[in-house]
Amino acid sequence: MTTLKQLEKEIENIKKRNKKVEADKAWETSLARKLIISILTYITVVVFFFVAEVPKPFVNAIVPSIGFILSTLSVPFFKKIWLRRYK
Repeated sequence: MTTLKQLEKEIENIKKRNKKVEADKAWETSLARKLIISILTYITVVVFFFVAEVPKPFVNAIVPSIGFILSTLSVPFFKKIWLRRYK
């Protein structure tokens, strides 16, 4: 038999879990995360282009970074379409 204290502890654990899930979701959709990934993508591609001796690595590395930004802007649109069809 479940006691009142056990139920209270379970509820408290659920609340803690919910807060963590909400924080994770907020991070996943945050502008800060998108900017950090864009900057890291740009730096990584610049380094790769230097090693590969691609001309104008600083300018050419902008393309993949912009591609990432555009993909993050378009994903919510396609997610809505997918969710409508899924339901």
